[in-house]
Amino acid sequence: MKLSGLFAVVLSTLVLATAATAGADTYTLDPVHSTGVFSIQHLHAGYVWGLIGEPTGTIEYDAADPSKVSFTVSVSLDHLDTQNARRDADLKGPDWFNAKQFPTIDFKSTSVKKTGDAQYEVTGDLTLHGVTKSIVVTMDMTGTGQGMQGETRIGFQTSFTVHREDYDMNTMPGAAGDDVKIMVALEAIKQ
Repeated sequence: MKLSGLFAVVLSTLVLATAATAGADTYTLDPVHSTGVFSIQHLHAGYVWGLIGEPTGTIEYDAADPSKVSFTVSVSLDHLDTQNARRDADLKGPDWFNAKQFPTIDFKSTSVKKTGDAQYEVTGDLTLHGVTKSIVVTMDMTGTGQGMQGETRIGFQTSFTVHREDYDMNTMPGAAGDDVKIMVALEAIKQ
């Protein structure tokens, strides 16, 4: 009798734990259909544009409960591309990103609030060049769809600005702007 009572307690605990975590679906980023684009002003004249592709990470999404929504994204500086191999090598070097010491740029949300039908205010920690700062971005849900293999897909995008000096990237002040405009498009597959 005591064993069956213990079994009932264990079973109840498992059911409650499952119910507490239920609701949010896990989506894994599709690196082929997700990318980051950045621009920075050069010599107070034009802008240099670049891509950092193939991000990895997950999106936890619950349409009914925004508090369960979360984003974890990492991009490798191996995928940095400004369409100029010499500039790319320079940017990955010790004077800029220092990709050998800091090989990724990472973002992890700490809170999410729904602010519109398909819009979320996302607060999170951005780690760049070994420095972590809390930022707030507006994330737009761009849609949901079904892939060619029947998988469920979800998309989000955002654009925001960071100040490179906040992340100890001080090379060429004046020649290279401090404001870096970043656009991120994410597409993820339900697991």
